[in-house]
Amino acid sequence: MKPDDKDATRGDDKDAPRPDARDAVKVSAKNGGPSENAAAPNGAVPEPAAEAPTVAPVAKEGPPPRRFLFISKFALIHDLAWQVAKEGNDVRYHIMMKSERDVGDGFVEKVDRWEDHKDWADVIVFDDCEFGSLVERLRKEGKAVVGGNQYTDRLEMDRDFGQEEMQAAGLSILPRWEFSSFDDALAFIRANPGRYVVKPSGRAQNEKVLSFVGQEEDGLDVTMMLEHYKKGWASKIKSFQLQKFAAGVEVAVGGFFNGSDFVLPVHINFEHKRMFNDDIGPQTGEMGTAGFWFAPSRLYNETLLKMKERLAENHYVGYVDINCIVNSRGIYPLEFTCRFGYPTINLQIEGVLSKWGDFLYAIARGEPFNLRTKRGFQICVVIAVPPFPFVDPDTFKKFSEDAVVLFRKPMTEGIHPGDIRLVEDDWRLAGSSGYALIVSGSGSTMDDARREAYNRVKNIIIPNMFYRTDIGERWSRDGDLLQTWGFLS
Repeated sequence: MKPDDKDATRGDDKDAPRPDARDAVKVSAKNGGPSENAAAPNGAVPEPAAEAPTVAPVAKEGPPPRRFLFISKFALIHDLAWQVAKEGNDVRYHIMMKSERDVGDGFVEKVDRWEDHKDWADVIVFDDCEFGSLVERLRKEGKAVVGGNQYTDRLEMDRDFGQEEMQAAGLSILPRWEFSSFDDALAFIRANPGRYVVKPSGRAQNEKVLSFVGQEEDGLDVTMMLEHYKKGWASKIKSFQLQKFAAGVEVAVGGFFNGSDFVLPVHINFEHKRMFNDDIGPQTGEMGTAGFWFAPSRLYNETLLKMKERLAENHYVGYVDINCIVNSRGIYPLEFTCRFGYPTINLQIEGVLSKWGDFLYAIARGEPFNLRTKRGFQICVVIAVPPFPFVDPDTFKKFSEDAVVLFRKPMTEGIHPGDIRLVEDDWRLAGSSGYALIVSGSGSTMDDARREAYNRVKNIIIPNMFYRTDIGERWSRDGDLLQTWGFLS
């Protein structure tokens, strides 16, 4: 499955007050940050988002085109690679998974063996975790690389280690228990009734259907689910975590790290993981994201900032995100994402004004960078086709393979290719997952961003396409609560 999954749980803190302020993000002047990113003070609505700049040819007097090699496991990063190419840089792209190698055809140059091009590249970009040992080897060879290392791979893939590192860094974590035996977990819940969240560890966490959020206060539904897993998934789930459920606002805090420090501003985002509106249906990884770029605030200071020294000690270069549950009592980090997020990176492309090629080149070389971003809010909506979110090659071939994406009128802004290839100016479905397009929009308020994105969605025709229509609606509640509790100041 393609989009990113943090398996976090959101709930409702019913006792929290709800002010009337909507779409107003407060920032104190002392927090600083580039002027494009700072929201208006005193609760005023941020200024309207600037239009994305038109891509222009590289200026003759500017720096020569840089050479980028993008490497992907599952064909995830070509939208960013395409953006870097449109800025005038030379781009080559390698996809490891054979069944996905037609994804991105026609957008950027593809290569069969990335190893043959590593000496050609000025910057090598890895799009996922579990490349750690390879990234470390390339850096020892003197290569400029954006990507994780063995430490950050473990932060994401080993949930227990990630929680231990958070706790050691001074973050407040929820009680959790690690198990390698279903019988032991069942015995624990019977002895300690309560509401829990089941989170597989390791590669099993990529199976979205295996994460389960308990609804019953005695844990009966969790025990029933574990009994089911024991019968059908024991070979895949080697270890898993039970985490105490916490009600509140689910919010992620992310930022790019250049090997020694975070590049500000930070990215505050809200995931929508389930298939249908109102968070109903199976886990998909993600059906859309809402977010905004923001100056350092309590959300950042009590999460990412506390991990700065550990990330610097391990020379991490790339995007890192901590998904949290926030309520009136505090911030409770759930897990790490130490890689690009999907579709988070598409949302970030919508909101960034700087050239991505310049930015990636700078952080790969450990240099500071003034990241310019739009004011206001952005959302992105995933448009999918069968068999998404499940893996079923026969269904994909029957309903979706090679289908043409039609646009009612010409459109270039806010349309991000997912599993798409370009054939004689036609966008056609490729790959095998049904993760077709990501559509984004910006605005001075969340409602404005929603309006722009969904107007763009209405311009698109794909047979059997589906998408959620409520991405960003939660902000009216979640934004009120985060401001009331003081986490955006």
